[in-house]
Amino acid sequence: MRYFITGASGFIGRRLVRRLLERPDALVFYLRRVGDPVPEAELATFWGVGAARAIAVEGEITKPNLALPDECLKELTNHVDHVFHLAAIYDLKADANLVLRVNVEGTRQVVRFAETIRGTRFHHISSIAAAGLYRGVFREDMFEEAEGLDHPYLKSKHLSERVVRQECRVPWRIYRPGIVVGDSRTGEMDKIDGPYYFFKSIQKMRRLLPSWMPAVGIEGGRINLVPVDFVVAALDHLAHRPELDGRCFHLTDPDTHRVGDMLNIFARAAHAPAIALRFNAALLDALPQPVMRSLLALSPVKRTRDLAMESLQLPPDILQFVNFPTRFDSREAREILEPAGIRVPALEDYAWRLWDYWERHLDPDLFAERSLKDRVNGRVVLVTGGSSGIGKAVALRLAQAGATTLIVARDRRRLEQSCAEAADAGTRLHPYVADLTDAMACGEFIRLVLEEHGGVEILINNAGHSIRRSIEISFDRFHDFERQMAINFFAALRVTLGLLPAMTARGAGHVINISSIGVLTNAPHFSGYVASKAALEAWSRCAAAEFLDRGVRFTTINMPLVRTAMIAPTRLYDDAPTLDPQQAADIVIDAIIRRPARIATRLGLLGQTVNAVAPRFGQIIMNTAFRLFPDSAAARGKPEAESDTTSEQIALAGLLQGIHL
Repeated sequence: MRYFITGASGFIGRRLVRRLLERPDALVFYLRRVGDPVPEAELATFWGVGAARAIAVEGEITKPNLALPDECLKELTNHVDHVFHLAAIYDLKADANLVLRVNVEGTRQVVRFAETIRGTRFHHISSIAAAGLYRGVFREDMFEEAEGLDHPYLKSKHLSERVVRQECRVPWRIYRPGIVVGDSRTGEMDKIDGPYYFFKSIQKMRRLLPSWMPAVGIEGGRINLVPVDFVVAALDHLAHRPELDGRCFHLTDPDTHRVGDMLNIFARAAHAPAIALRFNAALLDALPQPVMRSLLALSPVKRTRDLAMESLQLPPDILQFVNFPTRFDSREAREILEPAGIRVPALEDYAWRLWDYWERHLDPDLFAERSLKDRVNGRVVLVTGGSSGIGKAVALRLAQAGATTLIVARDRRRLEQSCAEAADAGTRLHPYVADLTDAMACGEFIRLVLEEHGGVEILINNAGHSIRRSIEISFDRFHDFERQMAINFFAALRVTLGLLPAMTARGAGHVINISSIGVLTNAPHFSGYVASKAALEAWSRCAAAEFLDRGVRFTTINMPLVRTAMIAPTRLYDDAPTLDPQQAADIVIDAIIRRPARIATRLGLLGQTVNAVAPRFGQIIMNTAFRLFPDSAAARGKPEAESDTTSEQIALAGLLQGIHL
C-alpha cells in the first residue's frame, strides 16, 4: 500500500504516518517543504523506519504539482493508493492572506496533483471549523448550511472543503476532527491551542488562591475536544474501509462540555480552585452585532481588550469562540468506528495528562527568561538598603548572576563588609554611601548613578524602617511617623522619580517595591510602618497605569515577617515563624524573573479579602492579636526584661504565620 501525505511533520500527520507504517507493506511518500524546521532524522526516529519506507519529497504546497520535478511525478503516477492532505495553517493569530493562500489554494493544488498522478483515493482532513459558527446541530451530510464564516480561519476551512467537493475528480473522503488536544495516553502535544490558551490563567489562579476557595470565571458554548490518538485511529480505520467515497465524517466527541465545565475539569487536574461563579459569554449576544463591532472599534475599548488578552496570554479572537454555538452529530462515523473499538475517551479520564504535559513542556514561562542570569546578566540593578538583611542577600545573588549591582546605604562600614563578601565569592558590588531621606544627598546619589552607569534597568526599593509601637503610647511621638514615612515612602519616591526618565527613554525598566504583608492585614502595633508602605503601594499602582505602555513595569512584594536586625529588639518574635533573608531574597528573585504586578502569600491575600468582605471580622482577629501581643519593654521605655512567650502567643503566631503582630 502506497501513501502520499502532506503535513507529515505536523502534530496529527506524524502520528498518522507512524500508524500507517505499522502495516507491513506500507510505503509513505511525504511532502517536505523547503525550510521545514523538523529534521528528517527526527521524523525517521519517531516513525521507527528508514528512508526506504518513508521517502521525503521536497516541494511547495501552493505551487502547481507541488513544485515536484517531472521524474518524481512519473515515479508516483499510478503508484499511489491514498493521498492524505493534512497540511494547513491551524492558527487563529495567523495572517489572513496567508491562511487563505495555504489552506484554500494549497488544497486546490494538492487536488490537482492527486489527479495528475492518478491517485486512487483522496482524503481531506478538514475541521469542524468548516461549519463556521452555525447555530444548532451540524450533521455530517451538511455543508452549504455553514454560517458565521467571517473569521479567516473558519472561511479557509469551508472554502478548502468546497474545493474538494466541487473540483476533485479522484474519489474523495472528508474528515472533520474536533479541537485536537494531546494524546490521551501520554498527554503529548506540540503547541498551545484551543483549551490550552486558558491553562495559564488556571495556573495563575492556583498560585493566588487555595484549591478549596471558589473562583470566578466564564461560561460559554459547548467545546468539542478530541485527543490526537483517537483522531489518528479513526482516520486510519475510515480511510481503509470500502464504499465510503463521497462522504464526510465528524471525528468529534458526542458528549461535549460547556466552557465552564471544561475549565473546571482542567482546574481539578491542576489542583486549582474550581470556578463556582460563571459569567455567561452569551450575554454579549444580547447586543446587536453592528453595535458590538462599533464598540470594539473604539480605541479605548480595543486597547483595554488587547491589554487584557495580553495579560491573560490569550489570542485576541478567543472570545469569539468561547460562546461556540455549534453541536456536531457524529452518528455516521460512530456506526463504523465503535464496532472496531475506536471511541473518544472521557475528558475527565485524561485531562490530568494534558495538564501535566503542558506544565512540563509547553508552559510559556519555560521558554521565557526564566533564570535570573538571563534576566539580569549585563544589566544595571540598584538595591537600596543593600548593606544588610534582605537587600544584601538579593544584591549578592544579583552579582553572582552577572548584574552590575549597585547598593546604597548610610553605613559605610556595612557597605564595605558587603563588598568584601561579594569579593570573596568572586563577584563585585558597586557601593554608594547616601542618606536617602536627605533630599540633597539623594539627588547627588542619583546624579552619580546616571553619570557613571547611564541609568538603572531594575530598581529594588528595599531600604526601610519599622517601629513596633501601639498608637496609644505614640500620642507624643509624631516624629516616629515622620521617620518611617521619610525612608519608606519619600526616599523610595525620590529614587524612583530620579531614575524613571532614563527608563522611559530606554523603553524598558522594572521597579520592585518591598512592601509588607501588614498592608494587606492591617497589622496593629505597626500603624506608621503600614501607612508608609501603603502610600508607596498606592503611588506605584498609579505609576504602573501611567507607564504600562512606556515599557516600565512595577511590582509590589507584600513581604511576610523576615528575621532581620529590624525585628531583633522584639523578643516575642524569637518563637514566631519567620522567613530568613535568603528565603526573602528568593521572593525578590522571582519578582525579577516573572515581573508580576504583585507577589503576596496566600495568608496575606486572605487577610485582604477578609478586610474587604467582612472588615469587622478582620478587626476582631487583629484586635485579639493586638491584646495578646503587648508592646515590648523597649517600646514602652521600660528597662525590665520581657516575660517568656506564652503558649497562646505561640499558637496564634503559628496560625497567623508571617503576619506582623
